Amino acid sequence: MSHPSRIEVLGEHEDRFDEILTPEALAFLTRLHDRFARRRTELLAERDRRRAELAAGAGLGFRPGTRAVREDLTWRVAGAGPGLVDRRVEITGPPERRMTVNALNSGARVWLADFEDATSPTWHNLVSGQLNLVDAIERRIDDTTPEGRRYRVGDTPATIVVRPRGWHLDEQHLLIDGRPAVGALVDFGLYLFHCGRRQIERGSGPYFYLPKLENHLEARLWNDVFTFAQAELGIPYGTVRATVLIETITAAFEMDEILHELRDHAAGLNAGRWDYLFSLIKNLAHRGPRFVLPDRATLTMTQPFMRAYTDLLVRTCHRRGAHAIGGMAAAIPQRDPAANETALTGVRADKEREAGDGFDGSWVAHPALVATCRTAFDAVLGDRPHQLDRTREDVEVTAADLLAVHRLSAGLPTEQGVRSNVAVALRYLVAWLGGSGAVAVFGLMEDVATAEIARCQIWQWQHHCSRLAGGSLATPDLVRRLIDRERATLLAEGSDPVLVDDAVRILEDTALAADLPAFLTTGAYARHLVRIRTAA
Repeated sequence: MSHPSRIEVLGEHEDRFDEILTPEALAFLTRLHDRFARRRTELLAERDRRRAELAAGAGLGFRPGTRAVREDLTWRVAGAGPGLVDRRVEITGPPERRMTVNALNSGARVWLADFEDATSPTWHNLVSGQLNLVDAIERRIDDTTPEGRRYRVGDTPATIVVRPRGWHLDEQHLLIDGRPAVGALVDFGLYLFHCGRRQIERGSGPYFYLPKLENHLEARLWNDVFTFAQAELGIPYGTVRATVLIETITAAFEMDEILHELRDHAAGLNAGRWDYLFSLIKNLAHRGPRFVLPDRATLTMTQPFMRAYTDLLVRTCHRRGAHAIGGMAAAIPQRDPAANETALTGVRADKEREAGDGFDGSWVAHPALVATCRTAFDAVLGDRPHQLDRTREDVEVTAADLLAVHRLSAGLPTEQGVRSNVAVALRYLVAWLGGSGAVAVFGLMEDVATAEIARCQIWQWQHHCSRLAGGSLATPDLVRRLIDRERATLLAEGSDPVLVDDAVRILEDTALAADLPAFLTTGAYARHLVRIRTAA
């Protein structure tokens, strides 16, 4: 599909795609890329440079050069836009048609429409997701199942906040001057172009969650993108609002700086557990056993170094007038009543802890958890929309606190932990290659972040030949045996053999490599996905 411009659309055309891929929208994307793609490339190179420094033993701490920003208590961020004042419950999920209706009707105050970790980046998913958002805003997204059940958006839907892809991801289906477009600019640009004014006219606004930022310079780039895009489209300056996910270890040391760069557009920060742990391993895994983490299931937010990170996030946000949003409750309803009650008990305790710590709201992955989360925050907030007045001046967090992995109380990793990571990673990858980004696995709603932490833990354990509980060692041979066993199980369950073998190859390439690849979903694996979808 060609357009009279420098853009070439490689993705297959489907019904109504021309409503999103208009010449005007594509021209807007071109202008965004002309202005910002080179800076994005430079910042990705800076990521690689910094990661190499850390691998070589460089220190990680609060930047001396930005001390003035941290110590200046006079500046504050723009804060909540219309529809974002009360964020006590937020639900996340991909912008699929039925998910869109269910999320908007869930009773949550905010829906995170996720083009990143919860979306497998097929061309169909990406463009139809944009269509679904337009239709949702226009209230024409009714859906009827094959069984005749009808879904429609109610009268008090959740506020939509879009999560575009991170800076590291390309869009292989869209070429600009012969090169893949920047995924973040595609997702952001198409939504702002088609829905920005629509949202303003309906009393809301164009709101975004920004993922995977590693430093304040990446936040500065986003702020410049917002400023330029608003001017290009005639949207008043400061209308866009952004909530940043603090989900990398380096960003944890720059929360103030990130908010400061985005201060005219910032609404809050969010604590993202799996990607945060993945980032910690990715950046510090080469430093030896000191940073080897135990089983994924034991890495809760109550561990001291995780508690330091979340306490610092709340304090930073509330000093600056920003919302602090808690992490994901990934549990999904279980058919077994006892298992379901156990899951709900865990979610309840997690949300009560967050509300008690000062968070203004939190995430759930399923509509059935909205009431549990809301009850926990209602008990603390009452009729107040947030608790920004709770500034947590009692919190003092040092660089050593954020890196205190040695204070873990969870013990050694276990062979069951290795087995679980292999099983979850493979099952997720099979679904992801098949076009699904949010996947129910063993009672939890999983996304790319789960696969990332699972495979990088496998890498870390076998790379250091870690001792497991019981005395055995995590070796490449053990990992290969467990991968072979899970492959056989998946095939016996009827999974597509092509997808299973491709998932095995990806896991082996990234979990057993000599060096830890940065992301599962970049480079060869993005091209691999295009091949899979094209062949289908």
